[in-house]
Amino acid sequence: MPLGLEGFDRLRLAELPTPIRSLPRLTGHLGGPRLFVKRDDLTGLGLGGNKVRKLEYVLAEARRLGADTLVSIAVLQSNALRQTAVAAAARLGLRLHAAVTTDRVARTSLEYTRGGNYLLTRMFGAHLIESSIQEDSAEVTESTVL
Repeated sequence: MPLGLEGFDRLRLAELPTPIRSLPRLTGHLGGPRLFVKRDDLTGLGLGGNKVRKLEYVLAEARRLGADTLVSIAVLQSNALRQTAVAAAARLGLRLHAAVTTDRVARTSLEYTRGGNYLLTRMFGAHLIESSIQEDSAEVTESTVL
């Protein structure tokens, strides 16, 4: 029998279940079948996304262990990092330090490199350390936290 999640601590952060919505215009345009979309953008944490489901378990464990700081590694426009920053900094009062790889994709504009999720993550209180894909992100993050 597969192991379920019942045995793990969970910190309720998401507004669940998220709705499933019909897409009648797209269904009509394609001539069927009936299409639906699951609206995980409506989870209610950090502008939405499905990463909050994992965070409910990770952050419950962090709280159980008495953590006051989370450490993460992400790419420049990470949705997961944005949600972690909201869950940790804004909702739970934890500090967040993260190594952010800035050169995994080509920098196309200043808006890309300083706006979007990168800007929001900083606004939510995360301490971001920019790093290159050539660097060891774990070492970069560790050196800034200690």
